[in-house]
Amino acid sequence: MDKDEEVMTGLMELINKWGWVNKQKMETSLKSFKSAEVHYIEYIAKNADSNLTKFADSFYMTRGAVSKIIRKLADKGLVESYQIPDNRKEIYFKLTRQGKAIYRIHEKLHKEFKDRDKTVFEQMNDEQFENIFNFLDKYNRHLDMEIKKLNFDRNRE
Repeated sequence: MDKDEEVMTGLMELINKWGWVNKQKMETSLKSFKSAEVHYIEYIAKNADSNLTKFADSFYMTRGAVSKIIRKLADKGLVESYQIPDNRKEIYFKLTRQGKAIYRIHEKLHKEFKDRDKTVFEQMNDEQFENIFNFLDKYNRHLDMEIKKLNFDRNRE
């Protein structure tokens, strides 16, 4: 196996294990919500003036797909839409009180997972962190270029 294959296999294995280890607690605490719904709630909580375009760009989805999930969240009473007085064209989303409660549960779980896993990160030195950050930055920039190519090709069709 090539080194690049080993890295990618290791990353996938890490992501799969992390998801599996966290799955039961997440499902128990947020049992009536799908993972995508919780991630949308988190996005709205962390990003002021969230709208369909910002969601679509951040989640690499179509505005139509985003709209369906937002509609489900609104039907569950977790999200509501609003407009800014000087921009009546754009529709933005914010969390309701119930949506904020779900967000707090989600954040509490993330803190528990972070506390559980901190022993690994405490063993790392600055150089090791810097190497990981450099890899992530390079790979993200590469994928950004690939995404631009795909969008260009898709728009030409």
